[in-house]
Amino acid sequence: MPRRSSTSDAGSGERRRGKLRYGWTTGACAQAAAAAAFEALISGRFPDPVTIELPRGRRPAFPLAARELGDGWARACVRKDAGDDPDVTHGALICATVRWRDQAATGTFFRAGPGVGTVTLPGLPVPVGEPAINPAPRRMIRAELARVGARHGLVYDPELGPPLVVELSVPGGEELAKRTWNPRLGIVGGISILGTTGVVVPYSCSAWIASIRQAVDVAMRQGLDHLAAATGDVSARAAQKRHHLPQLAVVDMGDFVQATLRHIARRKPRHLTLAGGFGKFSKLAAGALDLHSSRSQVDRSFLASLARERGADARLVRSIEQANSALEVLERCRASGVAIGTAVAERALEVARRELDAELSLDVLVVDRAGRIVGEAATP
Repeated sequence: MPRRSSTSDAGSGERRRGKLRYGWTTGACAQAAAAAAFEALISGRFPDPVTIELPRGRRPAFPLAARELGDGWARACVRKDAGDDPDVTHGALICATVRWRDQAATGTFFRAGPGVGTVTLPGLPVPVGEPAINPAPRRMIRAELARVGARHGLVYDPELGPPLVVELSVPGGEELAKRTWNPRLGIVGGISILGTTGVVVPYSCSAWIASIRQAVDVAMRQGLDHLAAATGDVSARAAQKRHHLPQLAVVDMGDFVQATLRHIARRKPRHLTLAGGFGKFSKLAAGALDLHSSRSQVDRSFLASLARERGADARLVRSIEQANSALEVLERCRASGVAIGTAVAERALEVARRELDAELSLDVLVVDRAGRIVGEAATP
């Protein structure tokens, strides 16, 4: 069944211009859960729904999915609604347990509970050993807790927050994390608490692009100067095997070639390998830097022209122009001895080269569905 939408700025998500619903980040959910728990710790009552203040003036309200009040502590949970975005954490419980710190303590201290990861490698926005709770959610939670305190006459610096221990947990978060980038980034034990605005924009792809950037940064902080960016698992394994790379050096860029290249250009590793399937990289070769099927298509006329340059006869050229898929083009060229994979690799290299610093060396691997390299090219 499709999820029900809401026309108000509420915790169940919000419809965007009559089309797709916005959702809420794990950071916003953690903010709401912490605010409800702190209110109960002070007053003995849980607000339900709990309203929070996000950047850009949004004030969503979140219904509570669970609550518990004990001696000197309170716990509240909200269920994450990612709106119409395909998010692995959609439906997850985001829980916050709050306790007072020692009287002499200053500010809010964060702790990773079950299902929230811990950082083990440098290069991420928080230091090694810290809970995987990004800086923006930490700031938003501290400020929200200060606002809760202010309603009860308790004055706290919104940058530091009240003297509390806030433990965030996500039941089942360790399993969810296996479907994210966290294991590769050295985040162990669960998911990350993320978000800069608190809002998930459907299909914005911002989370994936942010993960690409983090993966590059972590790899380089480990001293790796040869990175590989691949469009999927098959091409990633081909690149790793060809260059004997550790897994940490291989970045899953998906369809986001331009975002990947621009970040790598800023970080300047010594060498970059781009690896992708024949269909995906035929689009890159034609100049597309976003390879998603909704934003770029395989151009059979372009492939026919490449085949002609490689010696294809008129009959093969016509069959390429009429082919049903990129796979069919590859198979017909392979049967005729036409090195279409190499032609695609060389053109893809030229396109990628324009996005990168000239000092960075580059090679391109084009693979078939079985992971065989069917074309490659490299800078001199």
